[in-house]
Amino acid sequence: MYALELEKIKKAFDGHEVLASIDLKVEQGDFVVIVGPSGCGKSTLLRIIAGLEEHTEGHLRIHGELMDTVPPSKRGIGMVFQSYALYPHLSVADNMSLALKREGLPKAEIAQRIVTAAGMLALEPLLQRRPSQLSGGQRQRVAIGRAIVRQPKLFLFDEPLSNLDAELRVNTRLEIAQLHRTLGGTMIYVTHDQTEAMTLADKIVVMNGGHVQQVGHPRELYNDPVNLFVAGFIGSPKMNFIGGAAARAEGSATLGIRPEHLVLTDNAPRWRGVVRHLEYLGSDSFLFINSDADVELCVRVVGSAGPAIGDTVGLSPLPGKLLCFDANGTRLRGDKAADIKPLPRTVVVG
Repeated sequence: MYALELEKIKKAFDGHEVLASIDLKVEQGDFVVIVGPSGCGKSTLLRIIAGLEEHTEGHLRIHGELMDTVPPSKRGIGMVFQSYALYPHLSVADNMSLALKREGLPKAEIAQRIVTAAGMLALEPLLQRRPSQLSGGQRQRVAIGRAIVRQPKLFLFDEPLSNLDAELRVNTRLEIAQLHRTLGGTMIYVTHDQTEAMTLADKIVVMNGGHVQQVGHPRELYNDPVNLFVAGFIGSPKMNFIGGAAARAEGSATLGIRPEHLVLTDNAPRWRGVVRHLEYLGSDSFLFINSDADVELCVRVVGSAGPAIGDTVGLSPLPGKLLCFDANGTRLRGDKAADIKPLPRTVVVG
């Protein structure tokens, strides 16, 4: 039995289709991240799972039970929103307990659930504070705790880190990952941030234009994208794309190569170019090169090793790492893809 099953889910607003026949099955205990650009339909899909939006067609099941007409409060879902949605006049403990009181649970059980959730989220010293006395990260932990105490069948997260600064996003991301390991619950997490998707997910669902583009483990999507959109969306910096004559020579409309799969070489390079810009990030540097492939190429090098701005360099892809796409953006494989010959990996310094 799956924790969540979506069967041909469609959604239209005023005749405009925003979700096109979504099929998805989620195993019990999985951490699934739905990712895609703004307007791709990911938040609408999450709201349909939660029961906050009605789907136009299709069926939705949670733990095998049909949920098409079941109201949100009866679906066994704990939801964490982008906005914390805390009651400012209530303490942390009261915010966490409010839904349990409405359900009529005994006071002793409510107290025990709050203590347990507070322990998981390091909220014990904050239980009597009000939201105005908390930092953004603490407020988000309270919102997560409010979901935990309900002991839901399914956790839903709707871009929960987008209101936090960079450092808090990293810390809270780690806390959510640890929470998933501790609880072992099934989590569906929506974000536009592919870094969050790559670092949190057991399985990523990439969406665009109301369609699911690819579903798989982060490594699968990074190393083996099925189309041009997934290849460009997953990964930072983005994959390099080369079109025109350079691609047609390989029997493709577009070639794709990740920055770490390009090497600087002075031995029969595939392309040449001039270093336009350099970004030093400590463990790595990224070179941005105006190439004779009529496109700017990004190359990742270790540390600060490599040429300087204004230097002319040669570039070649590592064997087997050059991806080929047809005119529709579909990945070419096997006999349809060009056979890229191995090239020497001689690094140019200076």
